[in-house]
Amino acid sequence: MQTSFSLAQLADPDVAEADKILRACVHCGFCTATCPTYLLLGDELDSPRGRIYLIKDMLENDRPASEEVVTHIDRCLSCLSCMTTCPSGVHYMHLVDHARAHIEETYRRPIGDRLLRALLAWLMPRPRLFRIPLLFGILAKPFAPLLKGIGLTWLAAMLKLVPGKIPPHPSEQGRVSLAQGERTARVALLTGCVAPVLAPDINAAAVRVLNRHGIEVVSVAGEGCCGSLAHHMGREHEALTMVRANVDAWTAEMDRAGLDAILVTASGCGTTIKDYGFMLRNDPAYAEKAAKVSGLAKDISEYLAAMTLQPVAGHPALNVAYHAACSLAHGQKVVHQPRQMLSDAGFAVQEIPEGHICCGSAGTYNILQPELAGQLRDRKIRNIERIKPDVIAAGNIGCITQIATGTVIPVVHPVELVDWATGGPVPAVLERRISTETPL
Repeated sequence: MQTSFSLAQLADPDVAEADKILRACVHCGFCTATCPTYLLLGDELDSPRGRIYLIKDMLENDRPASEEVVTHIDRCLSCLSCMTTCPSGVHYMHLVDHARAHIEETYRRPIGDRLLRALLAWLMPRPRLFRIPLLFGILAKPFAPLLKGIGLTWLAAMLKLVPGKIPPHPSEQGRVSLAQGERTARVALLTGCVAPVLAPDINAAAVRVLNRHGIEVVSVAGEGCCGSLAHHMGREHEALTMVRANVDAWTAEMDRAGLDAILVTASGCGTTIKDYGFMLRNDPAYAEKAAKVSGLAKDISEYLAAMTLQPVAGHPALNVAYHAACSLAHGQKVVHQPRQMLSDAGFAVQEIPEGHICCGSAGTYNILQPELAGQLRDRKIRNIERIKPDVIAAGNIGCITQIATGTVIPVVHPVELVDWATGGPVPAVLERRISTETPL
């Protein structure tokens, strides 16, 4: 693709990066075949290629984002399936992230949209505050259909995602979980912000598995939200503030006692943390430290698949439908490891038809774009139910929450199954099924 940025524009490192990405695109259109919104809507502007043209025109002309540009960029899930499909290596993720930051700086959204986005960006990274609206949401959940009927689709979508109960919030920061037997490694485990509120059992299972296999686990004091929620809404100042705080916290822990890896159980967070080096590449105070953090970051499945697991007898040989979270499969290119990890633990892994298509979660997408997210969720669940699994495994809390709203099949994180297989407790959603004697 030919571009025509001025030398003055190219002096901006973000514009220079966008120019490099745009020039890599050869207009082939392979990306349209795997883009969820293009599959649903059939509009070229709702495909990666169409969005690339919109972004190019906006940036080259240095103009504020228009309503048309905002509409089509907002519909993008950032599932990054296009990056897996692209034969030319177009780094769409960095391009659309830059476009979102430009939109946030130059476009004035309607007041309702602004308030909703500000609320999500403020509440969700703060676990203790995030619990409060969820508790009210449990009471309001039965009214979701009524709210949808009167046009409050965003509120109905939020209520649909609220779980039936909110587990107690564990206080984990600064906690060290010692290895059983001889210690072979020391790792940090990201506490996260949404997962500890909705599903604290995930990190608890990860800690048990790691400890059981000789790994010491620390939840580092001072870490917070990875920054991805704000980052994907174009709120770069907020996102980078969170990124720098995490880099400082993990760097201090590395200097204090050393870390062999920084492990993440929410793949959306992992994709962002692995990109810290890029995000802070132009900050001389942080560039080197951020690159080191990114180099240590691994998804929990990536780490466990490289180990020799020690399964024990006693759990059923369940058929597991593995849902490949987009942020893991497309964003991190971690594809085979989760399947290998589940297989090594004794489970029969089933492939989901159209497994490369997003479930519609995508961070806050299922709140901000509830209609499209609902269609993608329903499509995903139809494909899962075709293969009749005993359980669904997904490596991202957003996917777990999204899929669980539309099916009675239990949905768990893969590490919960591995924990069970290596001597841990039965995952709670499976225990409930077993206790009611519902056939698995």
